[in-house]
Amino acid sequence: MKPRRYTAPAMLIHWAQAAVVLWLLWRGWSMIDLPKGAERTAAYGLHKSWGLVALGLIGLRILWRRGHPPPPVLSGGFEAAIARAVHHALYGLMLIAPLAGVIASQFTPYALKFFGLELPKLGWPDEAINGVFKAVHVYSAWAIAGLVGLHVAGALKHAIQRDGTLSRMLPGWLLRN
Repeated sequence: MKPRRYTAPAMLIHWAQAAVVLWLLWRGWSMIDLPKGAERTAAYGLHKSWGLVALGLIGLRILWRRGHPPPPVLSGGFEAAIARAVHHALYGLMLIAPLAGVIASQFTPYALKFFGLELPKLGWPDEAINGVFKAVHVYSAWAIAGLVGLHVAGALKHAIQRDGTLSRMLPGWLLRN
């Protein structure tokens, strides 16, 4: 029988991914208007490093989920179908966005670094290829932002209804009075 709550590792990965994704969205949108120079280079470097962390987290999350299915949904019908679709789309886009960012980075003259550690370069400077993957990255980020909004709205709805759905993804110590 499936457990009624998510496992502690699933919760940890979920909340870590949420924090990283929200920061990446903010940093991504705030860095594009920075003038060329050290501040912009540092912002892009940090965004790329945390993007690689996000890619690792979604990979870990998918692996964990394969061996640890989520608890059964508490509601059915249309609402459950929408929730399932949003979750699947989020998982897919959280994989596509960082992968597209990594691939785009391979087709610039600059090295991709992970918190200062230079990673092997598999591409060459090519503005056309870079542009395609950069567009996929940006559109995926916008889609993630929209889906995160839907996900948060759904969580708030369940919190207001006090139907137990939200408490399944919160650590037990947060639920104690």
